[in-house]
This record gives sequence, C-alpha cells and structure tokens, in this order.
Amino acid sequence: MTASAPTVLVVGAAGRFAGLVVPELARRGAVVRGLVRDDAKAAVARAGGAAEIAFGDLRDRASLDAALRGVDGVFHIGPAFVADEAELGVAMVEAARQAGARRFVFSSVIQTTNTALANHASKIPVEAALHGSGMQYTILLPTNLMQNIDAAWPAVLAGGVFAEPFPKTARVARVDYRDVAEAAAIALTGDRLAYGSFELCADGLPDREEIAALMSAALGRPIAAGEPSFADWVAAARPPYDSQQLAMMEKVFVHYAAHGQPGNSLVAHAVLGRAPRSLRSHIEELAAGR
Repeated sequence: MTASAPTVLVVGAAGRFAGLVVPELARRGAVVRGLVRDDAKAAVARAGGAAEIAFGDLRDRASLDAALRGVDGVFHIGPAFVADEAELGVAMVEAARQAGARRFVFSSVIQTTNTALANHASKIPVEAALHGSGMQYTILLPTNLMQNIDAAWPAVLAGGVFAEPFPKTARVARVDYRDVAEAAAIALTGDRLAYGSFELCADGLPDREEIAALMSAALGRPIAAGEPSFADWVAAARPPYDSQQLAMMEKVFVHYAAHGQPGNSLVAHAVLGRAPRSLRSHIEELAAGR
C-alpha cells in the first residue's frame, strides 16, 4: 500500500450501489478490495474493477478484521431497511479504526435528523462514531436515487406506466448514484472532501407526472404516471424485503405523500466540479438501452 495507490475496502462491492464505487476508485488508481459474501458476487466485483476480494459478513467481526488488514480506506453503505443497520455501521467504523484505516466514506442519507423514518435515524449513530473515530471521514447524504427508476424500467416498458406508491404530484429530489460513487472516490483518494458531510441532489425537484413526460419524450410513446397503493406496488415490484423491512419502507412513502422530499443541488455541483447528472439524461440512457 502506498499513498499513490491506496487499498480501499468497498463494502458490498457487488451491489447495485456500492458496485458503482468500484470502477470510480479503480479509475483513480486505487487498489479496490471488494467485501462480498460468495464466489458469484466476487465475480461481479472483479468485473467492476476490484483487484482483490475479501469474503465476509457485516455481522462477523472476525471476517471484517481479516478484510480490513492493510487497507488505507473504507467505503461503507449499510444494508437497506434492516433493524440492526446502526449497529452494523458502528461496528464497521470501530473495526476500521482498530485496523488502522486512514480514510472512511459513509454513504448515509439526506435528512438523517428526520428521526420519524427509522432508515434515516439509523445513520445517526454511524455518523457519530465517525466523528469520534480519529479517521479522516467523509459523509455523503444522497437523496432518492435514480437507480430506483432503473428497477421500475421493465414495468414502464411493458405497461406504459411509471408507478410509485405516493401521489404523482409529490415533488422528490433525485440523484444518480454514479455521482455519489464519484464523490466517494474523490474522498477516498484525496483530501478535498475530508471531514465534510455533503448533501447530494441533482438539479430540479420533479413530480412523477414530469418524470413520465420525460419517459414519453425519450421513448416516443405515451407513459402515464401511476399511483398504486403500497400493497399493490409491492405485489408488482416485488422488492427483496421481509415484512419488517417493508413496513420501514412504507413509512418513507407516507412521508413523501405528506411532504415530498426536497433537496438542493448546490453542494453536488461543488463536490463534483460539474453539474450532476440530470434525470433527463438518466432516462435517455435507459431508453437507449444503456
């Protein structure tokens, strides 16, 4: 490990979000060590640019200690909507500190102080642990992710409807996780973002009718904005969560129905040194099959 080629452990390196961090780090000359659970996920991580693989589990401290041996930095994103997310994150911070890691990037969430939402409140203890860790930390606070639209895209193509279980007039800030991944890589390979917490949003605050209009323009055919109930949405989308996780997710959508999810793009412009990826360009990429 050298200053010019840091070794960075990426938690969940085969996942649809952390997996986007791997190539960003590799492009910046980092040696990426992917933390995965099995051989199939190891192959995905290697295809993304991971040079090393560590097999482990966030609930197995011995496996974390082995994975962290000799690393300069850590990228951590917690598993979605799990009851022990806070404990898992705090344990990773402590393991990284004891292993001598110098940098730590935590992918948190916008408005962590909105403690009515358990998946937001669960990030607070992890951030607090970082503040007292002695490591050079960076906390990223992304809003609703454009990659969630990716998951709905096959249904959009098949049925001509973009459906989410909250009012179509609710305005929700979005961000492309590729921009979050780029911010993480900047933080893990340099000092410019050290000790900062950065809200990350793209420009604009679209409602679902406006998103459907963008889809219609990109596809050249009408796309409607749907408003299913949460139960109907779950039956169609089949998210990979148990009943407890779904209950946590439903509260997020209830919040969107009441308040939307506003956000400001100024910080993303400053962090990236350019405009963040737009929702229009993201949808156009989907329509083009990219």
